Amino acid sequence: MAGQIGYCLQTGTLRAARAALHYWEEPCISGTAGSGAVFFGGCSMRCVFCQNHDIAAGEAGREISVERLKEIFLELQGKGANNINLVTPTHFVPLIVPALRAAKREGLRIPIVYNTSSYEKVSTLQLLDGLVDIYLPDLKYESVALSGLLSNAPDYFETATAAIAEMVRQVGEPVFAAPDGTQLFAAQMNDACEEADEDAEFLMKKGVIVRHLALPGQEADSKRVLSYLLKTYGERIYISLMNQYTPIPSVLEKTLPKLTQSACLTGLQRRLTEDEYEALIDFAIENGIENGFIQDQETAQESFIPAFDGEGI
Repeated sequence: MAGQIGYCLQTGTLRAARAALHYWEEPCISGTAGSGAVFFGGCSMRCVFCQNHDIAAGEAGREISVERLKEIFLELQGKGANNINLVTPTHFVPLIVPALRAAKREGLRIPIVYNTSSYEKVSTLQLLDGLVDIYLPDLKYESVALSGLLSNAPDYFETATAAIAEMVRQVGEPVFAAPDGTQLFAAQMNDACEEADEDAEFLMKKGVIVRHLALPGQEADSKRVLSYLLKTYGERIYISLMNQYTPIPSVLEKTLPKLTQSACLTGLQRRLTEDEYEALIDFAIENGIENGFIQDQETAQESFIPAFDGEGI
């Protein structure tokens, strides 16, 4: 806001690369109508395996005004979006806040989802208190060595866990809407899903879903992340264990040669195996994690990465 370019590679002007209905989030976020995802340009991290590298590096997107962002929110609601999904929004929070307030004054009623790496200050999140309904944070690593090597953020775990604690404080226990509109809490969801038809839709209205992207060869660190979340939050949050890591040669070719060719780096050139993912699912179940999401093996495909072509901007 002082006229400089930040580590996120952005200025004090909003930049977004796509605003459209998005169908590839957790089922309670996307539903059948889709999540109204707004993909912002830039990122507060430098993950060597970034799946959204075109926007993270600031190479895609268009500059827009706060007024235009407000209009985008209302347009997505008009298209039937289940929610407004702010993707990688951290560095633009001072500009997103007034856009959200203005949109709510003009009739924005659907939940607001904050979709983040969790590498942000608690003071940033406090600006959003009362504006965000659903937090969708990552918890990428427990290891200082891994987060430093792969994301240039050795303080990631302490920063992200403090951020997630603030998110849980703000929105509290997960709340869902059943197909008939009935409000359900997490403790009621498993039974409700078992009793409902296979295609019944349960949409999250409030709560926290913590995502963990399992990386090839990093089972031990993934287990530490899952153990921390269970011990700290129990069933107060949902955990989304993701297998969709996709090696993108054009990205890895730029990043891996600059780093020591350690085992964890060379492992990034392949996808997670089915056995690796199943081992993590078994670990989660054996340790008592009940509220969560897992993915089909087919999600580890580059085709699940949207085109950042300026649609809806």
